[in-house]
Amino acid sequence: MAKKAKKAFFITTGQVAQNRRANFDYEISEKFVAGLELKGTEVKSLRLGHANINDAYGVEKNGEIYISNMYIAEYSNKGYESHEEKRDRKLLLNKKEIKNIMGELSKKGATLVAMSLFFNDKGLAKLEVGLGRGKKLYDKRETEKERNWQRDKQRILNNANH
Repeated sequence: MAKKAKKAFFITTGQVAQNRRANFDYEISEKFVAGLELKGTEVKSLRLGHANINDAYGVEKNGEIYISNMYIAEYSNKGYESHEEKRDRKLLLNKKEIKNIMGELSKKGATLVAMSLFFNDKGLAKLEVGLGRGKKLYDKRETEKERNWQRDKQRILNNANH
């Protein structure tokens, strides 16, 4: 009897991509989880984990919120249909959240930053976005000092217990 061919590794639920620098570069005040308006080949590419949200940011167009500069690689097994890799994708939010975000984005220095991209329990693609302001260099240094102190403190406590 012949062996069955292994099925390709697909992400059904869980994390696809994460922007690890978001909390370092921005002071995040509020987070939202939004659905994404995607095409078929984009979903297939996401299921393979081919996405990058490090440079993604939110923009307002015609009273709706879009995510710009989010990279989803072209699906390798595509037929005649494909998608643009860095197109603007609509965020699916309710009206109250859209008004809140648009009000914050109108303020000087406010930015909507992509934090993480994942599939929820139902298998739907979701994007966690954060409203924040860019940090100055001295704020980043302060964050790094705090992180190092927490690490050293944990190390001291672990050594004291042993």
